[in-house]
Amino acid sequence: MLRANVDYRKFRFSKLKTPEFSHLLLLLFWPVYGFMFMAVEILIPRAYYQPVWCEFDNFIPFNELFIIPYWAWFGFLIGMILYLGVFDVENFKNYMYFIIITYSVAIITYLIWPNCQELRPEITRDNIFARAVRGLYDFDTNTNVCPSIHVLGMAASFFGGWYAKGMQSFGWKVFWLISLFLVSASTVFLKQHSIIDVIAAAVLCIITYFIVYKFIPYMKTKKDGNKKCTISVRSEIL
Repeated sequence: MLRANVDYRKFRFSKLKTPEFSHLLLLLFWPVYGFMFMAVEILIPRAYYQPVWCEFDNFIPFNELFIIPYWAWFGFLIGMILYLGVFDVENFKNYMYFIIITYSVAIITYLIWPNCQELRPEITRDNIFARAVRGLYDFDTNTNVCPSIHVLGMAASFFGGWYAKGMQSFGWKVFWLISLFLVSASTVFLKQHSIIDVIAAAVLCIITYFIVYKFIPYMKTKKDGNKKCTISVRSEIL
């Protein structure tokens, strides 16, 4: 049976820097990111934005049904924070490192290269899904799209779930693969993003994956090995 890694009943703000609860400090990135994203949206004049588009975008039809996996993205982000924060703290750290790196690179990209998309169609159908997409268009601007934050966040959830304790069965692997595909596809089928935005996000995710899940663990193992070797040598001398 899966057991909680941390007893949050013992949490106090005075303990936030202790080894047991210090991972929660990573959550401070979210308000920082929110502030930076809003600042970029507000401060950069519209005239500076460059449209992102390629010929392949014309072959992708609009389909309002993809609003379902598109909105499910928020559940994946929040759900992964809660699940890993309780049951797999080490993977929680990896999840947040992935978010911090990819989202920070995205914000820097938006600052250096303000970009937008002009793909949104006139929605003529009238059903609950079409109305939800209209609401999305009203709520979400068509600026700062490349790389796609939606794809970056879903990739973070994908890797978080892929390596999470309690999610190592074949069924879970299939679930995460399908979820990654559907959420990523939803961004182009809803005309929220160009396929270029998805590809750019995918490249960034691959690079970040090797940094977070390969390079950092390798350096940590190497450092721990050197530390053990040093302690062993000192013990022999004494």
